[in-house]
Amino acid sequence: MATKEEISMTGFAIVAYAGDAKTALLHALDSARAGDFDKAREFVKDSESSINDAHNEQTKLLSKEAGGEDLDVTFIMVHGQDTLMTTMMLKDEVTYFIDEYERLAKIEQKLGLKEHV
Repeated sequence: MATKEEISMTGFAIVAYAGDAKTALLHALDSARAGDFDKAREFVKDSESSINDAHNEQTKLLSKEAGGEDLDVTFIMVHGQDTLMTTMMLKDEVTYFIDEYERLAKIEQKLGLKEHV
């Protein structure tokens, strides 16, 4: 049976990985805003690695619970789950905004408002 401490430690790990992903996604948005779309997509790819790491931590507990173990819910674990889910939503939004910034840059270039994309 997973102890409350183990569950909390998993929650901390999820928060850390999701936090790394969130940081990468905010850098991606900054890069896209500056017109560096390749760098922006690289940051998104980096975020996916951290999100996968967080998901793997989560899956360890899900597997235990699916196997019949009773697990105590800790506030830290709930915070980890919340952080992971909001970061996953942020990834979708940032990806959308990167595409939109790139689309706008191309339009501005065609209109002669920008030199190059």
